[in-house]
Amino acid sequence: MAVVLKSTDEIEKMRRAGRVVREVLELVRSHVRPGATTLDLERVAEAHIAALGAKPAFKGYHGYPCVLCTSVNSEVVHGIPSKKRILKEGDIVSVDCGAVVDGYFGDAAITVPVGEKIAPNTAQLLRVTEASLRAGIAAVKPGATLGDIGSAVQKVVESHGFSVVRDFVGHGIGVNMHEEPQVPNFGEAGRGMKLRTGMVIAIEPMVNAGKPDVRVLKDGWTAVTDDGSMSAHFEQTVAVTDTGARILTE
Repeated sequence: MAVVLKSTDEIEKMRRAGRVVREVLELVRSHVRPGATTLDLERVAEAHIAALGAKPAFKGYHGYPCVLCTSVNSEVVHGIPSKKRILKEGDIVSVDCGAVVDGYFGDAAITVPVGEKIAPNTAQLLRVTEASLRAGIAAVKPGATLGDIGSAVQKVVESHGFSVVRDFVGHGIGVNMHEEPQVPNFGEAGRGMKLRTGMVIAIEPMVNAGKPDVRVLKDGWTAVTDDGSMSAHFEQTVAVTDTGARILTE
């Protein structure tokens, strides 16, 4: 499938979807506390997406059952909200959300500490993962390459002794949740497809405190670190403009 370049009008529609996603994520963040379940977060998100007149992007996608992915501690991505998953002081939970407005998708993720007493190395993992996302976004401009993005992310992560997940990558986005191109969070500067004005991509570093290897649990969705180490995930939907990156999910 070829890369689809978006018009200014289409990017504005994606910006509206992106605003919904951001508003939902910030609302969910305010509900993350010890004793809450990941299903509690799901219910908050589902109600707010409906109240904003948007559609959830994830629910029903390839059979996925929920509007959020909630991945706790060593869960990397695609954790399914559950009333059995009770958040505890010192946990971290990554919350991934997508929404559709007027047929266009927005997609973003944050990782949130639970309570006040988070381990120093875990707090560092969150800071570094978010910083790596910012570095990847800063590399976005016409004529830059996908390798420039991946290299920028990877350098930040590995300079702090963490590792980038290889099995899952970012992606193009538009009238479909996943479009071309794939956007790895690792790579060589100057290599890969060149970015063009009108491309819209989701950049989403998934970073492990230990080794990069992951495996998928029996539910067919939840990916976890193979070594049981903590994992963090941050994501933004970004348009390539003549002047650089425009973040659509802020």
